[in-house]
Amino acid sequence: MQSRKENRIRRKKRIRSKIEGTAKIPRLCVFRSNTAIYAQLVDDVSGKTITAFDSRGLKTKKFDIEKAIKIGQEIAKIAQDKKIQAVVFDKSGYNYHGKVKALAEGARKGGLKF
Repeated sequence: MQSRKENRIRRKKRIRSKIEGTAKIPRLCVFRSNTAIYAQLVDDVSGKTITAFDSRGLKTKKFDIEKAIKIGQEIAKIAQDKKIQAVVFDKSGYNYHGKVKALAEGARKGGLKF
């Protein structure tokens, strides 16, 4: 029997085999821990991270849905400054609900298309 983490990593590998980010349309990668949520834009062709933002930079103590929405809006703002309009969303094997969904909706509110 596999653990939840092993199942998530297996899902992540399956998803990553099908999606790829470029310099024009990068991959918006999400990582969630117990205390923070991280988002980064990755160009898989050159193998470089374009930009990243996480909830540790915000001043609020509680890790909740509102914080995830702010992370999505901030990463969208940074992407707009770098003239990036569209991304490929990589939820890294997490279920699309809760904080991951809030981050995606925040990025959409910020102007990213995916």
